[in-house]
Amino acid sequence: MKTAFFLTGRPGVGKTTILKEIVAALGVRAGGFYTQEERHEGKREGFRLVTLDGQTATLASIHHRSPHRVSKYGVSMENLDRVGVAALRRAIDEGDLIVVDEVGKMELFSPEFQRAVQDAIESGRPVLGTIMLGPHPWADKLKQDSRVRVFPLTESNRSQVSNEVLEALRAVISPAS
Repeated sequence: MKTAFFLTGRPGVGKTTILKEIVAALGVRAGGFYTQEERHEGKREGFRLVTLDGQTATLASIHHRSPHRVSKYGVSMENLDRVGVAALRRAIDEGDLIVVDEVGKMELFSPEFQRAVQDAIESGRPVLGTIMLGPHPWADKLKQDSRVRVFPLTESNRSQVSNEVLEALRAVISPAS
């Protein structure tokens, strides 16, 4: 049975927006995190992790020095593990839904993140996430997992995909008491 549902698509197509709308529509105890752009004077300077229980931390920034880089952004492995991975671990233990936005190049630098995502899938709890469209050995393997269903998202199918994911999640969510 599929218990993990991942949106994939080009940057800017609305994956995170739909993920947040689905979480709100379900109204269950959800944990994990999503990412959002950090902008200054209209220019993107990085990305921030936002946990569903209200913590925030910089994931990547043009100002962060790191050996882990994606384009012009230095990735903060410390913040990813301390805030993002910790939020996933709490969701695995306590949530009705585990949210992970996203399984992407920046996050995949972290072995702890990879383990947490694998543990989320193996927990049997419903998982809602976004995953990179492009090739990556670890992400490609996750996409092929028998418990995972991937939904390609485009501007023209957003409403349909949102409804399909919502329906799929409602079929597998059993709220904890």
